[in-house]
Amino acid sequence: MRLTRIATAALAVILTPVAGPALAAPPADSVILGGPIYTADDAAPTAEAVAISGGRIVYVGSRAGVSAFTGPATQTLDLKGAALFPGFTDSHAHLNGVGQRELTLNLEGSSSAAEVAQKLKAWMVRAKPGEVIVGRGWIETGWPEKRFLTAADLDAVAPNNPVLMRRADGHALVANTAALKRAGIDATTKAPFGGAILKDDQGHLTGMLVDNAMSLVAGLVPADSEDFRVKALKAGMDVEIAYGWTGVHFMSAPWKDVLALEALDARGEAPLRVYSAVDRADAEKLFASGPRSTPDGRIVTRTLKLYADGALGSRGAALFEPYADQPDSIGLMRLTPEDTRPVLAQAAKSGIQVAVHAIGDRGNATILGLYEEALPGAGADPRWRIEHAQHIRPADIPRFAADGVIASVQPSHAIGDLHFAPARLGLARLQGAYAWHSLLASGARVVGGSDAPVERGDPMIEFYAAVARKDLKGQSGPGWHPEEALSRQDALRLFTINSAYARFAEKDLGSITVGKRADLSAFDIDLMTVPEAAILKGHAVLTMVDGKVVYRRP
Repeated sequence: MRLTRIATAALAVILTPVAGPALAAPPADSVILGGPIYTADDAAPTAEAVAISGGRIVYVGSRAGVSAFTGPATQTLDLKGAALFPGFTDSHAHLNGVGQRELTLNLEGSSSAAEVAQKLKAWMVRAKPGEVIVGRGWIETGWPEKRFLTAADLDAVAPNNPVLMRRADGHALVANTAALKRAGIDATTKAPFGGAILKDDQGHLTGMLVDNAMSLVAGLVPADSEDFRVKALKAGMDVEIAYGWTGVHFMSAPWKDVLALEALDARGEAPLRVYSAVDRADAEKLFASGPRSTPDGRIVTRTLKLYADGALGSRGAALFEPYADQPDSIGLMRLTPEDTRPVLAQAAKSGIQVAVHAIGDRGNATILGLYEEALPGAGADPRWRIEHAQHIRPADIPRFAADGVIASVQPSHAIGDLHFAPARLGLARLQGAYAWHSLLASGARVVGGSDAPVERGDPMIEFYAAVARKDLKGQSGPGWHPEEALSRQDALRLFTINSAYARFAEKDLGSITVGKRADLSAFDIDLMTVPEAAILKGHAVLTMVDGKVVYRRP
């Protein structure tokens, strides 16, 4: 369901001017009270009221004390029992993909290959002859077919139009026969480095292209028009703020999207705080530019995103030992140390943060080794990151803290992946998988995100996954390692103060503290006290960025 911004008039959080006593301080623009307030500030973890002026927090404390900041023009936001938090930040999402999911064929939630085919059939009613059909979001976990989607599934309903259906994790897609033919792919085609072209037992193409092999059909995808690009970014921002996110770390941001976001902000059309990491293809542009920000600090770009390996579900994650359910494969490395060293050296020299996707134990160990070579040249506080950090040899966990490397994790991956991870890895290798508590206990900085649109992108799901470490039905199983679940306070930090640190903004963002920017999220449940299962029923009622309300729930 598409989420949209709600008109100001329809609000559960009520704004009413109130008169106060003689002021002991300059009057605030707005005051928030009427519900529990959790600050993520260790010096004062809770409060009863907050006052905001000029987009910054000027008071945090008791309800009685805030009256000194209340004047005739001050607006009071009554939470009516909702809980207020520092602005939740999704520390790993693909903002363009979130928007594109709203504008293209969305396969999310498909319960079978047959259902994907039916959704495609319905979409084909509006398709033009020969038009390339693009969709995303299928994942075979739990399907009755017990297999990946195939070209044959798509051919049955779309024999003439090229069709490309990307798996939810973004690391594989299925092309139908028409798409394979148009791209010139047949059984003799060799996969590029870091990719795989899957075949059945008879050597026939299944249509599945993994990781870098997806580049073979990239030319079929219609080039994004500037209009579509902007529509997707705006749709993505609307989705994010409606979920209660005040900010997003935009991973794999195309340079054109960086420029489009900056233009949107200049026109006052960027309600979300965006911190972008560009792909390797745009590395030279970022090196030449250096860290960049719009004047109001709303749109910041200072990070380079690289990919070490693929995903576990499509068996592209790079492992030291073979996959338990495919003994002839150890996954895919998508970069080589020889090619990567000079890029890291240039990033270190240019003051550019580096964030590398690494999922398998071999992928993580390789990046930690490369970082250890490059970080001495990166200055005193580089804050380089590993994105996902999903499967780590226990002996490698202390290296994150020792090297000052941030572990950027997405809790929902664990509660989805752990339905198939035992088959992929075997139970023994799940020691050190999704090891959030172990990383924190070792002294590492851990930040949280969703990886939307790979996952839904709902902060309620991410928070629940972090503290419950159970699937959405409340179930767990062998190898889920409940000891790796987080306390609610640690989970809160993942999406607030730690997220601010990961983007060099902990002095301005991440906690409800006097002097910081007023980025705030309010939810209709108290995340810190409700039963675990009730977390999933919560939703945002108020999202505020720089002291301005950007979303309200009716």
